[in-house]
Amino acid sequence: MKWLLRILFLFVVAFGLVIGALLLMPGDKLAAILAEQVKSETGRELKLTGDVNLSFWPVLGMETGPVTFGNAPWASSEPMLSAESLAVGVDAAGLWNGDFRIRRVFADQPTLRLELSDGRGNWEMSAASSQPSSGSSAAPSEASAQGVVTLDRLELTNARLIYTENGATKFDFSNVDLSASWPDPAAPLIMEARMAVPGGKVNVDLRIPDLPAYASGAVTPLELALTAPGGEFGFDGRVNLAGEMDGNLEVKTKDTEKMLAAFGQAGVGVPLGLGRVADVSGHMTYTKEGRASLRNLVAQLDHNRFTGEADIEISDPPKITARLKGGDIDLSRYNDAPATAGGGSGTASASAPDSGWSTDPIDASALALANGEIRLTASSIAVPEITLGPSDLALSLDRSRAVLQMNPATLFAGQVTGQVVANNRNGLSVGGKLNAQGIDLQQALSTLAGVDRLTGSGSGDFEFLGVGQTEDQIMRSLSGKGGLNVGQGVISGFDLDRLMGRGKDAGGTTVFNSLTASFNIDQGILTNNDLLMSLDNFRADGTGQVNIGARTIDYLFTPVALRANSGQGLAVPVRIVGPWSDPSIKPDLSKVIEAAAEGKLKDIEDDAKQKVLEKVSDELGTVVTDSESAEDALKNKLEEEAKKGLLKLLGGN
Repeated sequence: MKWLLRILFLFVVAFGLVIGALLLMPGDKLAAILAEQVKSETGRELKLTGDVNLSFWPVLGMETGPVTFGNAPWASSEPMLSAESLAVGVDAAGLWNGDFRIRRVFADQPTLRLELSDGRGNWEMSAASSQPSSGSSAAPSEASAQGVVTLDRLELTNARLIYTENGATKFDFSNVDLSASWPDPAAPLIMEARMAVPGGKVNVDLRIPDLPAYASGAVTPLELALTAPGGEFGFDGRVNLAGEMDGNLEVKTKDTEKMLAAFGQAGVGVPLGLGRVADVSGHMTYTKEGRASLRNLVAQLDHNRFTGEADIEISDPPKITARLKGGDIDLSRYNDAPATAGGGSGTASASAPDSGWSTDPIDASALALANGEIRLTASSIAVPEITLGPSDLALSLDRSRAVLQMNPATLFAGQVTGQVVANNRNGLSVGGKLNAQGIDLQQALSTLAGVDRLTGSGSGDFEFLGVGQTEDQIMRSLSGKGGLNVGQGVISGFDLDRLMGRGKDAGGTTVFNSLTASFNIDQGILTNNDLLMSLDNFRADGTGQVNIGARTIDYLFTPVALRANSGQGLAVPVRIVGPWSDPSIKPDLSKVIEAAAEGKLKDIEDDAKQKVLEKVSDELGTVVTDSESAEDALKNKLEEEAKKGLLKLLGGN
């Protein structure tokens, strides 16, 4: 028994001497030994700087100063991991059983580079053993018998995370605190990340129930939750090692602009009605090429609700292809300040009819938010000062240029086809080419120009282009052309029939059977020279200008009688002049005086001629009705008088 005790004593002493030698070994020597062992196990270079402190039981641990861990041979030249300090602990008892139970990994200010290329990840480790000979035929199970690998706690403080896929950097985040836990092979991997961003922090919680299956490349379940300043993101579905995902997605924002700023999109204004507050859900499929598809999409954007489907290509800016349906869409407060998004009226309001166009700068930055095509069908769409009825619209976006195609749109009780373009690439310009049928003119003119005197249903076409950063600049720069064709209608405020001397009292209105006109626009001034209005007994021609920029009109109607009106009618031109919100409508007296003067001279001339004919008739003793009969009568009278004188000379009777 004594010899057994002596042997045990010697073993303890020897073990103590070994431990003591390790503890007394200089740090650089110990670091070199550890680096050599890591390279033999992983094939990667490990560089340790500063003193290395070891612990042996129950945790085989190491603490060191600055450290770098090499990348895979096929990956970039930068190390996979670098840190200002590193502490690693492994369960010592588990090593006896071939299990690699990592108790802790703590790193301060680390930089972690994760790279994926052709299905290979730089986090996949392999021993630096020599390649087997061509004649080797060892079974896979014999070649790589492994024990259990688990992780109790991973903590990275103030880290930088870089993820590169096939040479392209997918994300690069700084100031990240990350922790992970996988205590048992059958337990889920739970990962938490915190990152400072403008306005607060982004928190990410990730759960993979079957990490071994995921690591082998199989499709496995994934639960992901992200919270950020202004909103949150949730995903419940499946994922594979390539990052492809399929499952249910939900995005909720309380302040979308704040959330965009947190992810580097500060200053982007979200129009009211398009998601300052948003709740979006659907089934998402994401591919490794960076494309996401959303099906069964339901989007509550502020007070508007859309359903449909969308495909999104993750890029800068994102490319969106969507087909959406909506009910009554309200974008009438599109430019309201965010502070008024939840309530009554915003700070921006429509100008009074006579106050001119707005000089406030137009924020068209939203045109740069995305590229793509969006098709929308809706029961109605309300935009500032205009409401469309049932409409089918297609919006295409390309580098700050938007084209709205109407297929058709219901507007002012009629149908409008064509397109409107807004281009903000080099300053803002707006233009379009439209064709309209069955338009209610009173609604259209009242809404667009504050004019409500013309009633009727019309059709026409319109091309226009305006440039400027304010509404006023655009209106004063307008150019274009168009035409108008109106059926039966009414003009209130003056009565052409009374002015023509026919009616007794028509209630201050003019009822017409048709109206046609064409026009040109240059520098905000609309010119028309061929207006033709047809009424029952006369017609009215029109010519003049409408200064769209200054919101004034100077126009002349000239009525032309189709019948003599039993001598009672008088054509009285009507001039419309002044601000178009309240123009002056009155007869053009200068034209009346000119016409009356011409008529009076003719009357005087006729009276004088009649008196001369009567005098000649009396003198000649015969009836003379015109100048020709007067000449004949005078000739006959002279012949008769000459004949009488000759007979007297010859002595006859």
